[in-house]
Amino acid sequence: MTFSALCGVHDAAREAACLRLKRLIEERGIQRVRLAWCDAHGLLRGKTLMPHAALRALRDGVGMVGTLMLKDTADKTAWKVFEPGGTDDLPGFAGAANLLLLPDPESFVELPWAPGTGWLRCQPWHADGQPVDFDSRRVLQHALATLAREGLGFKTGLEVEFHIYRITDTTPQLDPQRAAWPGEPPAMQMVHPGYQLQGEAMIDLADEPLRIVERTALGLGLPLQSLEIELGPSQVEAVFDATDALTAADQMVQLRNGVKQALRRAGYHATFMCRPPFPNIMSSGWHLHQSVVELATGRNVFARDEPLVGSTPQDAQHTLSKTGAHWLAGLLAHARAITPLCTPTVNGFGRFRPNALAPQAILWGRDNRGAMLRVVGNAGDAATRIENRLGEPAANPYLCMAGQIHAGLDGLKRALLPPTGTEAPYAEGAERIPTNLGDALAALRADPAMVQGLGESVVNHFCRIKQQELDRHAAAEDKADFERREYFARY
Repeated sequence: MTFSALCGVHDAAREAACLRLKRLIEERGIQRVRLAWCDAHGLLRGKTLMPHAALRALRDGVGMVGTLMLKDTADKTAWKVFEPGGTDDLPGFAGAANLLLLPDPESFVELPWAPGTGWLRCQPWHADGQPVDFDSRRVLQHALATLAREGLGFKTGLEVEFHIYRITDTTPQLDPQRAAWPGEPPAMQMVHPGYQLQGEAMIDLADEPLRIVERTALGLGLPLQSLEIELGPSQVEAVFDATDALTAADQMVQLRNGVKQALRRAGYHATFMCRPPFPNIMSSGWHLHQSVVELATGRNVFARDEPLVGSTPQDAQHTLSKTGAHWLAGLLAHARAITPLCTPTVNGFGRFRPNALAPQAILWGRDNRGAMLRVVGNAGDAATRIENRLGEPAANPYLCMAGQIHAGLDGLKRALLPPTGTEAPYAEGAERIPTNLGDALAALRADPAMVQGLGESVVNHFCRIKQQELDRHAAAEDKADFERREYFARY
């Protein structure tokens, strides 16, 4: 029996897909195939296999060190895997035991920046054919399966801000005399001076790196809609067409990975760190637009034909259906618990400042970019949706989206209703979102509905890894240097 059959995923359709991929690799003259999977932080890791070995891995899998799933942001293992009892809460991980990566043959793409190189998305499995429950992609798959039992699906569109810099000197990063764990980023300069939002002249100034982003995104098959100049120095934004949640999360991972690699080859450094370590920067956000659809028809169940009788624009059901209002209320009720899934780094919490187009309080507003949740659309608009503005672009998209789904589902199940929408998102008196990563992790652990929805093992795994990161940050003498090495050089 092949490993894919042991895992229960191999059938006639998958076998046909494997055979199609074999022919494609031969026809295209692919010389190597990268097998990649997403870690707890939303970063891709993987192996490069020769074509014959990659094709064999489609059925038999390929080994990976289990500790790769236990790393914090500095690549330090958060469990004592070589000590007795050190992995009692993680069966199958003692001694850095192997897991197996199983590729999806339908995920194959040729990397537009690496000639002759193919790429396959993988997920990790235990050697006995059991799934790894805290594999972040599987966490989202579980959330979507829970939602599907209600006959519903989750639709979202990516709207991602990030920074691009031109590398001027690689010495700080590549000088062997300065190697460290983690190491320094290279020296760099900006690609545009900023402070002219969507300025045409700024677009032209940053034309070369933006063209690379465009070629990379389109070459990967991502539904790029626009590239824009954001307000901050060297800051840009990419917007994509909406799609189903799992596809969108896959696209977010591919976008970050591909853009960083393609730009680096051309002498640029892209970072999805929320607040790069320079004066006068602007924070980057990841604004998650979301709606819920009927699986059978594709109908947006957040949309309504007419405003609720007697409602005002500040009432949720003036714009949203009752289902949409329940979902909105669920996001509000669990806002503190989903914060670390949306903003998982110490650095990201610096974004939550007044009058900065970033939220501070647990509020919603109709087309209000200062509120945590922005309701977009009108009665009669099939594109009516909720925009959650909690996120930073370094977030793991699978965990971020899974958190939205479980929070929204709880609102549906309990028929929660939201308060009146705000017109003053930075006024005093409203309940605040957590102001630091430690409080956010505590809020997640203390939320029974979120722990049950995500799974206790998932929450424990995520919180332990993030707590180790938090503890190391607290112990660091130079906090700015910590963030420069830990986030800016890698994210």
